[in-house]
Amino acid sequence: MTAPTDTTENPPRVLVADDQAAIIDALRLLLSDEGFEVETARSPQQLVTAVESRDFDVVLMDLNYTRDTTSGREGLDLLPRLQSADGALPVVVMTAWGSVEGAVEAMRRGARDYVEKPWDDARLVHTLRTQVELGRALRRTMRLESENRALRRDASKSVEIIAESAAMQPVRRLMERVGPSDANVLVTGEHGTGKELVARWLHASSARAGKPLVIVNMGGLSEGVFESELFGHVKGAFTDAKADRVGRFELADTGTIFLDEIGNMSLSQQAKLLRVLQSREVERVGSSRPRRIDVRVISATNADLRAEVAAGRFREDLLYRLNTVEIHLPSLRERRDDVPLLAAHFLRLHAARYRKPLKGFDRDALQLLLSHPWPGNVRELDHAVERAVLMAVGDAVRATDFALYVDRGAGAALEEMTLEAVEKVLIQKALARWNGNVSHAAQALGLSRSALYRRMAQYGL
Repeated sequence: MTAPTDTTENPPRVLVADDQAAIIDALRLLLSDEGFEVETARSPQQLVTAVESRDFDVVLMDLNYTRDTTSGREGLDLLPRLQSADGALPVVVMTAWGSVEGAVEAMRRGARDYVEKPWDDARLVHTLRTQVELGRALRRTMRLESENRALRRDASKSVEIIAESAAMQPVRRLMERVGPSDANVLVTGEHGTGKELVARWLHASSARAGKPLVIVNMGGLSEGVFESELFGHVKGAFTDAKADRVGRFELADTGTIFLDEIGNMSLSQQAKLLRVLQSREVERVGSSRPRRIDVRVISATNADLRAEVAAGRFREDLLYRLNTVEIHLPSLRERRDDVPLLAAHFLRLHAARYRKPLKGFDRDALQLLLSHPWPGNVRELDHAVERAVLMAVGDAVRATDFALYVDRGAGAALEEMTLEAVEKVLIQKALARWNGNVSHAAQALGLSRSALYRRMAQYGL
């Protein structure tokens, strides 16, 4: 006989089904002595009823019952019903008329193994123990998958995407298809359309939801710190390297890395990034030892990367690596039906934050929100509502609580605007003129790229 069943788990429960009382008694005695909890069934209906109402670790069932004694059809017909009742339940079939053909047919219909009568005690017990272990492992896997699906649903719900307009419906459907995968995603759209929010939602809806999400502003990395920030360095690699540093890709290992402003990278930076995406390995600066990484890459840009490729400013092979799937976010001007929903959402958030008893927007305020061009898109709307919440008196936000600039053409009276308002407009126009390319806009404005980024953050652009 084999060793007793491991008692670290509950004793295995076996359901024995046969129409012969002598066989059931013999199996009950054998399996009870081996540490199994044994329940019996004398007919196909008793077998199905037991499986549908109680949990078992394995079923040991005869293929022949009262209908005939040789064909095994009754048992074979039962197998799909048992599989339907409990897809993780191992079934071992048993027949005195065993044949290769009968065994193959039983396995095809869902049986995990078979034994012949008269059985060998040791082989029978070993077969059942093996199937119990496999069945329990399968149940654990199914339970974990179910829990992970629930966690991913909860996580994705915590990243709220407000998108009811017709323009956003294809975007939502694409996100739902792509989110659970490991595919690299390129998110495109104007400044402030919500590209980072989409990246967070995609991460939260994937199997990596419980792992790190590392966000990197690629446009803000100079040549001097690019490799150290992304790939890390070892102590002594350069003058200020006083200790080992883990790069962003290593921090994101088993999770997701979000590379924002990907279109503002130099060609040399693009080459270094491409090497890592191709090899799935990073080398810290000063080290020659490659480190394997497992990351999902989501990137974002407001630039037309295909035009940048045509102009020789962006590598075509890198673009192919980044955009297994491309998600383009429409501007707020293209999804005006979402403006009231987004404004109400931001109102709830900021009213709670500033403890203001606000219930909504009055008619003029809502009309202003709907008519404004929103060059800064959702981000500008968020900042506008926050400012209005601070200014509001009473229980509703009024149009006068907003400070929205409306371009009245070249004759607009600049003296009516503050210096900050003028600067914001100039930055918006420069970004629009250069199609969102921060480097070109900064050069046109006479600013460094980092100075322009600071002003964009200040004005919510």
